[in-house]
Amino acid sequence: MNSMKSEIEELIHNNATDFEIAKVIKKEINSYFDTLEESFANSGGKDFLVKHTKKIDSILKIIYKVAHRSMFGDYMPMKNSIPLALIALGSYGREQLCVYSDIDLMIVYKDIDGYNMEKMIEKIFYILLDTGLKLGHRVHKVEELYSVSKSDITIKTAILESRFIEGSQFIWTQTQNAISQIRHDEIASFIQLKREEKDIKHRKYPLTMQPNLKEGVGGFRDANLVYWIGKILFNVDNIKNLPSDIIDEREYRNFRISLEFLFRVRSALHLVSNKKEDTLRLELIPDIAQLLGYGDSRDGQIQCAKKVTESLKIIRLHSMIWSDILSRDYIIDDIQKNFLYPKKEKQSFNTLLKQLSISAKKPFYAHSSFLQRLITVDRPEQLDESIYKIISSFFYQSYSHSIVNALSYARLLHYIIHPMKQIVDLPQFDGYHKFAVDIHSIRSLYHLEHISDPFINSLFNQLTKDEKMMLKVVTFLHDSGKGRKSDHHTVGASLFKSFAENLDIEKELIEVGHTLITYHTMMSNIAQREDVYNEKTVLRFASLFPNKRLLDMIYILTYADMSGVGDNIYNAFNSKLIRILYHQSLDVLDSKSSLDITGKRLKKESIIKKNAIFLKFNKSKQKKILNIPSDLIFLRYTPTQIIDISQRAFAIVDYSFSLSSKLHLTIEVIRKKPFNISYMLSKLDNLEVINMDICKLFDEIKYFKIDFATTVDDNDMFYIEKILNESFDTNRNSKLIKPIMSKDSIEINCEHSNSYALMNIKCKDQKGLLAYTINIFDDLDIDIASAKIHTIKNSARDMFLIERNGNFCHNTDKIIKKLIGDI
Repeated sequence: MNSMKSEIEELIHNNATDFEIAKVIKKEINSYFDTLEESFANSGGKDFLVKHTKKIDSILKIIYKVAHRSMFGDYMPMKNSIPLALIALGSYGREQLCVYSDIDLMIVYKDIDGYNMEKMIEKIFYILLDTGLKLGHRVHKVEELYSVSKSDITIKTAILESRFIEGSQFIWTQTQNAISQIRHDEIASFIQLKREEKDIKHRKYPLTMQPNLKEGVGGFRDANLVYWIGKILFNVDNIKNLPSDIIDEREYRNFRISLEFLFRVRSALHLVSNKKEDTLRLELIPDIAQLLGYGDSRDGQIQCAKKVTESLKIIRLHSMIWSDILSRDYIIDDIQKNFLYPKKEKQSFNTLLKQLSISAKKPFYAHSSFLQRLITVDRPEQLDESIYKIISSFFYQSYSHSIVNALSYARLLHYIIHPMKQIVDLPQFDGYHKFAVDIHSIRSLYHLEHISDPFINSLFNQLTKDEKMMLKVVTFLHDSGKGRKSDHHTVGASLFKSFAENLDIEKELIEVGHTLITYHTMMSNIAQREDVYNEKTVLRFASLFPNKRLLDMIYILTYADMSGVGDNIYNAFNSKLIRILYHQSLDVLDSKSSLDITGKRLKKESIIKKNAIFLKFNKSKQKKILNIPSDLIFLRYTPTQIIDISQRAFAIVDYSFSLSSKLHLTIEVIRKKPFNISYMLSKLDNLEVINMDICKLFDEIKYFKIDFATTVDDNDMFYIEKILNESFDTNRNSKLIKPIMSKDSIEINCEHSNSYALMNIKCKDQKGLLAYTINIFDDLDIDIASAKIHTIKNSARDMFLIERNGNFCHNTDKIIKKLIGDI
């Protein structure tokens, strides 16, 4: 800086042009900006802004000096004698100028004959323009300031923030006199307009995952509002200097810590963006977190974003309290907001909570005076039975959303609702949610109490009082398990269960709530990602909610959860899919056996998902295992066996088989190549088949397991292996023995389900029965999804599950005739 001053002095001495001088200043500015990131690392929040402000001040002072000398040369009058002053406005005036923010400069002057101030002002602006500084400027005669302030509230606000930089102290004194007049002009109108301005900004920039740090909820404008009203009423230059009966020292400390942090965040935001930026966009958080010292890990980024939300909420709370206190003699509260005020007499913490509960018969907003009492009154370290009783009453009210919203504003949500502790202010970087977890939870509860869909509203109104209360707790806590390493559905369900017991909710309803939270994303996921007309899909879903009341509740919860994510998330398209899934599920609730089978399968799948070997598979293979179409394999085999079979199937080229003969002969076949099982069975017709499983796996691969009644020796094993290899030769045929059975022995049901037909054979066990039956299927190109062959006491009980979209159902007469010998 000193070298630049010396260089400029020399240029002035040598009568250099203004442009040459501006080039030197521009070089200094560019050099300074190149070092800002390093300077930021060593400075606190406000300190960094003050240093930056002072640097800009020094540059403007040099420019003033250059213009001064350029105008008057060797006959320069004293600065105070020149009727002109440079004055900082806005954040620059408050010494909170951020890196790439506009430099708001006002030049105030008096038009006195002989000074030619307009030419000097022009010279100052030309030099500023050539330096490349981003400038917002105003030029006013000192006697115009009052009238100008009345033309626009933004101009009035800026003038109130005036700070002297350089020039005539006499002009600055006259400016201060004008500001004093402006301060006392239409105070009530100014306060009302600034408060309305804040409300408009809050609606435009709510507290989302990408907050606007300047204009949004809890941003710098909230803090500025307190300063502006304080300036108008008490002429203070700092919030801290407001009267102690307005600003509590402890409250101010928390407020100041949060403000300091946000100063640092905004500075980092400018440095990372390399431009003026007020919105903390998600893609910028990794770089900002690293610049702020949180490291480059995801946990560090989460902690950084969480701290931002926390700080914004703290500033929102205290700014609201202080601005309301400052404004109380000048404004009338909006009666349409139905504000909740504290009572005039002294109130205990429990009394305040009861007042919240009683007030929630209709929607309300907790007034800042109520919030201040709530945060300052003594409260117990731990919740006792009396408080849990009051909390329980919250969720019986029509508008419990108003209660939890008040607790959130007061920063007491984690204290009153313990399961919320981990998720208050917790960010969600999933690209789907727009709000931190606790805000999303509050919004979901709001939408549960303001259901706009008439059909879903009718379902909610059919619930009992206790069911509604439980569903409100579930809706509020459905994401309480987030922020942990374990699955948030499982953790959230466990947290709900513990909390619900404290609220004395009935055990049966607790179990219902536990189920709802465990599977709270299931309905939206299935409706939007899977075929809602597919029977297996519907059965898998309905088996989790096996009665209408439970199905109604998950439907209502899904609506509230999706609506709480953001506008138009629950829309005409996905609402239609969800409605279809609901009605399709209603239709299968009477299919008790199908639901039981699907439920058992889902339990087996959940065990498989935790298996160490399964977890080593890539996502594609994991999905193939879980989507195996055959329910039989999930019902009859252990998770370990299913994974082992799948492993072997992944490695298959054409086919593989294995034989064992410990208790009895068992043949296992996994094949991709066609397998002539009827040939094999006919060759082994001297051995009695007691059980056979056929299971479709994936990638056109099938698994066969055939159990025989007896063991065989090693010589027979060699012969059986030979037969098995021959069974994959499509040119081989065998002589089949036609079984003896009547038409009554065969039962066919083509309406067994939407996807499958069923054929049962119940007859005397006889040689060649199975080989003959399967050969018929092969001849007609009928695809067996699974088969269950069981022989007991000389009777055969064979069941075949067959895909309906194949050749089975329109060939049933032919199949029966072939089996009974009519063809």
